[in-house]
Amino acid sequence: MFYSSVASLGRYCVFMTQVFRIPDKWREFFKSLLKEISKLGVDSIPLVIIISLFIGAVICIQMVLNIVSPLIPSYSTGLATREILILEFSSTMMCLILAGKVGSNISSEIGTMRVTEQIDAMEIMGINSANFIVLPKIIGFVLFIPILGIFSMFFGLVGGGIIAQFTSMISMEDYVYGIQSFFNEWYIWYSLIKCVVFAYIITSVAAYYGYYVKGGALEVGKASTNAVVSSSILILLADVVLTKLLLQ
Repeated sequence: MFYSSVASLGRYCVFMTQVFRIPDKWREFFKSLLKEISKLGVDSIPLVIIISLFIGAVICIQMVLNIVSPLIPSYSTGLATREILILEFSSTMMCLILAGKVGSNISSEIGTMRVTEQIDAMEIMGINSANFIVLPKIIGFVLFIPILGIFSMFFGLVGGGIIAQFTSMISMEDYVYGIQSFFNEWYIWYSLIKCVVFAYIITSVAAYYGYYVKGGALEVGKASTNAVVSSSILILLADVVLTKLLLQ
């Protein structure tokens, strides 16, 4: 088990050295980059918006139901909703969800190219297949993930605002005042930094598992599952490390 893990880590590092090289044709790289931004980033916006709206609403409801002490001001609901969304949900939880969508997409796509010998054909033609296929995916998703993070924060707060507007659980004035109270700008940057790191983990791990698939369609499915599980574990580990480094 230990030997297998060390071997996988070594092969991953070698794989990354192949990926992060200067592209042979910049024109083709930028064409692929725009395509990956659209496929991995823009196509994820509806999912991020829907999930953030519901999670923001649920957090707001739970805060109202649990903050019942007369010693705690009513605007604390908005403050707590904002902090939960910015510090954890819009970065860590959102990226865990995107690991299932984006990670499985990348792993299955590259894995299919491997089993259908498209990657072998590229290597026969002298093309750095790892750089040509994987680099645009990593760069594209890393560049776009801050936008998804901002969308998640905004629509999560909108979800809480919907509860305040259309129910009697909390007034809109108290909710808005809570959102504005004791605001720390660094928390936004902290969340976006985590998003960038998590985006790299999602794309690179998924690409690694897809690139080294051996066998047929069944192995592609297994690689996709392994990619999602591994990237999720690494995201949680990186979350602990980044929180210690950035918030201490």
